[in-house]
Amino acid sequence: MALPTPLQAFSGVPKTYAATDKQTIIDGEKMTGAQALVRSLEDLGVEDVFGIPGGAILPVYHQINDDTKFRFVLMRHEQAAGHAAEGYALATGKVGVCIVTSGPGATNVVTAIADANMDSVPMVVITGQVGVNAIGTDAFQEADIVGITYPVSKHSFLVTRAQDIPRVLSEAYYIARTGRPGPVVVDLTKTAQTGEMYYSWPQRMILPGYNPTTKAHGRVLSDAAKLFSKSYRPVLYVGGGAARSNAGAQVKALADLTGAPIVTTLPARGIVPDSDPKNLGMLGMHGTIAATGAVQRADLLVAIGARFDDRVTGKLDAFAPTARVIHIDIDPAEIGKNRQPDVPIVGDVATVLDDLIPEIERTQAIQGKPNLKPWWDAINGWREQYPMTWAEPTDGSLAPQWVIKKLSELADPDTIWVTGVGQHQMWASQFIDFKNQHSWLSSGGLGTMGYGLPAAIGASVGSAREFDGKKPVWLIDGDGSFQMTSEELAAAFLDHAPVKIAILNNSVYGMVRQWQTLFYQNHYSQTNLKDGEAHGTEGESQLAAGEAPLEVPDFIKLAEAYGCVGIRAFTEQEAIDAIKQANEINDRPVLIDFRVWKDAMVWPMVAAGASNDEVTYMPGIKPLMGGAPAPGTEPVGDPAVIDNAADEH
Repeated sequence: MALPTPLQAFSGVPKTYAATDKQTIIDGEKMTGAQALVRSLEDLGVEDVFGIPGGAILPVYHQINDDTKFRFVLMRHEQAAGHAAEGYALATGKVGVCIVTSGPGATNVVTAIADANMDSVPMVVITGQVGVNAIGTDAFQEADIVGITYPVSKHSFLVTRAQDIPRVLSEAYYIARTGRPGPVVVDLTKTAQTGEMYYSWPQRMILPGYNPTTKAHGRVLSDAAKLFSKSYRPVLYVGGGAARSNAGAQVKALADLTGAPIVTTLPARGIVPDSDPKNLGMLGMHGTIAATGAVQRADLLVAIGARFDDRVTGKLDAFAPTARVIHIDIDPAEIGKNRQPDVPIVGDVATVLDDLIPEIERTQAIQGKPNLKPWWDAINGWREQYPMTWAEPTDGSLAPQWVIKKLSELADPDTIWVTGVGQHQMWASQFIDFKNQHSWLSSGGLGTMGYGLPAAIGASVGSAREFDGKKPVWLIDGDGSFQMTSEELAAAFLDHAPVKIAILNNSVYGMVRQWQTLFYQNHYSQTNLKDGEAHGTEGESQLAAGEAPLEVPDFIKLAEAYGCVGIRAFTEQEAIDAIKQANEINDRPVLIDFRVWKDAMVWPMVAAGASNDEVTYMPGIKPLMGGAPAPGTEPVGDPAVIDNAADEH
């Protein structure tokens, strides 16, 4: 007999019930389930919650008042509430929490749940649900949120009894933050919210089978150390799992010990400062030539909290073709999913590296270090000949890459950087000078347009809570991505979140237009947004004289309508002045409308599904094609092992 799908299981709940609110537990303080939920969040140490009320969750909202120990931030859309919880979690290292209602409220937050699941963000999403007796009847605003979120969450609970609420909240919070972090859904029936129960704390969790592995088992550490000792072209391929594990110091220590270069995925930007000479930057579809070239020529690839994503690997069977693989990840499901490792290591990244480094030191004491000078000569050849650069605009508008570089130069070193999704996201990852880990928030796996503004609000709330507001938040967004959640300017203003917003306004869906240029014969179907038609040095005067086409929306007027400061910049001097002005305003959000070149391209680029060896640095330039060696070097061979006095980089 086939097992029911989650939806069938949910809809098949019997329509008649025993008295589910009948209590057998009498120890503790008597209260309603709604009161118990608020108390549970307080006892868990939750200090900030995001959300929007609605009918099926009203009993809970009725218990949120001025005496509640956590601060509630009212958003304007449920998806934004989820992204704000994500931004808060990433900025603070805590679990993000949001509370929304049933039906459309719950389905609106599904995108944020899927986003958090792809990027391993710890989050608890509490959704309202109709009463137990109404489940499966197509009641008003009923949706099977457990079934809907089953594939895109770490775990889901359906709570039908008030007495279960404290235990379930304890379990949800624990599951979200342990092992591989992720979103946990608690679907709370109105029956559970209004029923009476006896509250006690702490709760005994019931989680049979949930025992995440944190330490490496067996001989894998010594096996990994042996591979390092035989490697002349090692690369540390560092992913978001290392960032979630707070393993920046360990990654740097491993690189310093072994001499291996560091390449990162998009979520891991900033895990080691860009000023570190071993940091080659991001690899993959829009990565640096040095990072992508190093991986393609490596003889040892050490995947640290990375999952061999298609945007990193390109054509999978052509990815790092000559490399042995060590794969370190806390999620055993990732080991061997896309690339079979030679040494699989399941465990928490920071813990594993703490144990691996002494093992490598012991091996080096006996065998010495491989000579990596020829390897670094090759890497530095790529670096010198193929630095990150851009083509200058031909229409007198700003180069978006220049804007980002200038934003980075003028920013506080402790700035938290947030992006939406699109070309601006890639340019931000390429041209921001990252100095600290946990300073980069961006939707990686799901690529969610509209992520930026609510995530920045969450990060700003987290900065105020954890860092006394001393970490400013800059959002770099595109005009298309920004408009998907621009209503959250109201939440930012009313909650006193002084987010600084840089809109790279090219008046088009930039990344889609780039693909249309490269792969669809310049057919710009439905990518013109008409929200920034005035460009170049005469743009301001064109707008004033009414000579430019109507812009919808006018971002300056939009910002001012929400109580925010709006500034427009057409020239480089105007841009510099606007950035400096924004950096001095800390009592409200600031939006800068930078008018940038619509034909700007993100380079380097690997076409989807192509080998990383086919990476294009600039049109017509393919530095790795045909297995070409790095500039100024012979094909990299395997030099002899030398002693511990070997040249270290």
